Amino acid sequence: MSVFRIYLRLFNESLAFALSALIVNRMRTMLSLLGITIGIFSIISVFTMVDTLENDMRDSIESLGDNVVMIQKWPFAPEEGDEEYAWWKYCQRPEPIELEAKLLKERLATSDHVAFQSQITRTVERFNNFVENVQVSMVNHDYSEVINLKIAQGRYFSNLESTSGKGVVLLGADIADKLFPDGRVLGKAVKIGGAKVDVIGVFERSGDNILGSGFDQAVVVPIRFGKTLVDFNSMQGNKLLVKAKLGVSNAELKDEVTGALRAIRRQRPKEEKSFAVIEPELISNLIDDIIGFINTIGWVIGGFSILVGGFSIANIMFVSVKERTGQIGIQKALGAKNNFILTQFLAEAIILSLIGGAIGLCFIYIGTLVAGAILEMDIVLTLTNVLIGLGLSVSIGLVSGIIPAWMASQLDPVEAMRSS
Repeated sequence: MSVFRIYLRLFNESLAFALSALIVNRMRTMLSLLGITIGIFSIISVFTMVDTLENDMRDSIESLGDNVVMIQKWPFAPEEGDEEYAWWKYCQRPEPIELEAKLLKERLATSDHVAFQSQITRTVERFNNFVENVQVSMVNHDYSEVINLKIAQGRYFSNLESTSGKGVVLLGADIADKLFPDGRVLGKAVKIGGAKVDVIGVFERSGDNILGSGFDQAVVVPIRFGKTLVDFNSMQGNKLLVKAKLGVSNAELKDEVTGALRAIRRQRPKEEKSFAVIEPELISNLIDDIIGFINTIGWVIGGFSILVGGFSIANIMFVSVKERTGQIGIQKALGAKNNFILTQFLAEAIILSLIGGAIGLCFIYIGTLVAGAILEMDIVLTLTNVLIGLGLSVSIGLVSGIIPAWMASQLDPVEAMRSS
């Protein structure tokens, strides 16, 4: 118990010396701590934004599930056999069409649902209220079976509405709020590119994310109605979404989809396929690569600042040892051991470093509140990142203070008292 009290007293003395250094030499200490503050701020800011980005990216693809493959003209990354992204080759591929969704559904044994999706940009209006540049998704009936649609009010298209091309629409929560300030949406009419449609549903609000607004600004209409809004022969960015049956692996689904679509497009077995089949795993791997790259940048940027901060802390401790040489001599003359002196100065270095790190974390917290309010999205400083920041601060203080603390512990008490 006495040992614990000794080290508790030692900690209190170290804290007092650290705070005294801040008070007595405010300018010198604050400039020295600036490197630690900037370093922790840089690294943890990047980690916080990366966490937000990763969560939002994964949330944005969560609606697909892990048992869906996507077919489109353009791959996300260079395909097998291509050393680089061969855009000049991919651009010659045909766009997926609605008929291919129907034919795939008839031929696939590993899937019961094949969705088709295409998008156009139009103005959506209701009397004097309007929203410009809205992404209007034109989908077939299977879309709701493949995508996890969360509908807060109303319903999805009936099969008859989908096949007949009736003018019906589901609106995102943001679009509904702007067009219907009174909140009475269902059964009312809006115009999409001048064409009248009836609102049959409103999507559940999902909130903004770093990639966009999810379904909050979505407008979804049946594909047959969509054909009255645009010439489908000129459409770009079409997608086929194929959902696997229960118990079917993505590898099985991908192989059958590839073979079936080759047959539909009458491609020979050795002929290079004219479409990209994208699995959730590929998207996850791409996200991991992006996250890893951004994390590396954060470590590099913050690392330089921390290195400068570490030297600054070491400089403070060398000065502190010099200024308190006589005091060290008196402590040793009264019986203080070397490890007591070493621990005292090492604790002081760690406390100073922690103060700099804590200031950096406070700035990050304030930044998350400001950025979240401006961007209208959730940016959270997680406990894990706080612990990483504090851990880095302790490590910097430990490394920076070890040499000055060791020098202080090795001072001869007689010579130390004479130097005062």
